Parts: sequence; C-alpha cells; structure tokens
Amino acid sequence: MASAAFEEIAEDFEFLDDWEDRYRHVIELGKAMEPLPEALKVPATKVSGCASQVWLHPVIEKGTFHFDGDSDALIVRGLIALLRALYNGLPVTEVAGVDARAELGRLGLHDHLSAQRSNGLRAMIERIRSVAAAQ
Repeated sequence: MASAAFEEIAEDFEFLDDWEDRYRHVIELGKAMEPLPEALKVPATKVSGCASQVWLHPVIEKGTFHFDGDSDALIVRGLIALLRALYNGLPVTEVAGVDARAELGRLGLHDHLSAQRSNGLRAMIERIRSVAAAQ
C-alpha cells in the first residue's frame, strides 16, 4: 500500500498524458527537495550501482523510517523524491513489504528509464530495504 504522498503523485501522473510532461514532473519533484548537506555525502551514504552520484541518508526514529537523498543528476533527484514519497513515514517493519517496482510501474517509469537508470533505481531500493531490514 502506497503512502498518501505517493498516491498524490500517482494522481498527478494520471493527468499528464505525455511522457515528457511526466519526466519534467519527476525532475520538478527532485528540484523541490532540500539538498543533502555536504557533510552527509560520504562513502557510507553513497549508493553503488548508479550511473550518477547518489547518496541516501536513512534515519529510523521510534520505529519509523525516513531518508533524505541527493544526486548530481536531476532525473535521479526526482527518482529519490519518488522513493521518499513511497517510503518516508512508514513503520520500519513495513518497508520490506512495499512493492516499489509495482508502485513505480503505476507511473509508467519502467518503459522510459534507461537500463542504467533502472539499475540505479534498483540499487537505491535495495539500499533502503537493507537498512530497514538491519533494524
């Protein structure tokens, strides 16, 4: 089950017929995120397997999962924003139960991301899941 924030994004996507409009919307979501502080852009937060530079900084407080992230690529920042909408605020025990591939598929992303971007997205999801599972 997707969060209310993700459902809102999915509804917005329903009104965007053209993939280029959807692509621009993903980029705008990324631009709206606060940048990750430079002090958190360290090897421990860097996600390997991404074509661009990606950092994810997860925080689990009182059993609730949150993460911030950043990238040097605008579309990847947008993908991070989508993942934040999908995962942030969930009980850490529910993170593994989110079918991110299916939820993001509702947005039509699979057909329009390059193989490298898809691999990077998969690497980000795996990092999120592994951090949550370690709790």
